[in-house]
Amino acid sequence: MLTKRIIPCLDIKDGRTVKGVNFVDLRDAGDPIELAQRYAEEGADELVFLDISATEQKRKTLAELVYKVAEKLNIPFTVGGGISSVEDVDILLKNGADKVSINSSAVKNPNLINELVAKFGSQCIVVAIDAKQIDGDWKVHLVGGKVPTELNLFAWAKEVAQRGAGEILFTSMDNDGTKDGFANKALARLSEELNIPIIASGGAGSIKHFVDTFIDGKADAALAASVFHFKEIKILDLKKELKKEGIPVRI
Repeated sequence: MLTKRIIPCLDIKDGRTVKGVNFVDLRDAGDPIELAQRYAEEGADELVFLDISATEQKRKTLAELVYKVAEKLNIPFTVGGGISSVEDVDILLKNGADKVSINSSAVKNPNLINELVAKFGSQCIVVAIDAKQIDGDWKVHLVGGKVPTELNLFAWAKEVAQRGAGEILFTSMDNDGTKDGFANKALARLSEELNIPIIASGGAGSIKHFVDTFIDGKADAALAASVFHFKEIKILDLKKELKKEGIPVRI
């Protein structure tokens, strides 16, 4: 059985790490370079770095900051935010990213997934999907959750997998920042319907939430931000507890 991955997420705005609730009310969470280094030392399996204002502000992810973070890391590092072309990905990979995450640009131009996979390989293309329930139906949202679409989460996820993406990073906007647990029913359905890894995001508040998302949500990896940034959960403690529960992790 493949080991389950623990992935801290750094949401970056104006060069600082921030954290919000339900995608709003952002507060400062520290220097991204220092945090990245700390997580690598504490046993994180990977790191995700999202420039959350890049798409909205129509500017490119901060390649220079990516380079500085990558210098400090010995674990895989995914970068997202404002990526809309082969050239954007090329720049980020050359600056030290191991994978890239695309979201709004993939919905607007689904062929971008195919282009990136053809050029760089599935293993470094992650498609992020932000969705929330509207009248009981999971709807995909764009531009950091600000723009609703008519796209159904499961239909879009299937298309993403068919186009060759290596992983899906699913964030439940309803759960994001609430610390009430992950959207495990939706995660389990994604895992059952698709043959690529699913990263759970949105809602981590306790060690039990991670246990639940690996067992009930069938997630391959779990991503969280504030519980790690503010030292509410230590990665080593989390992994020890997961191991006790029979969940395979790398310690």
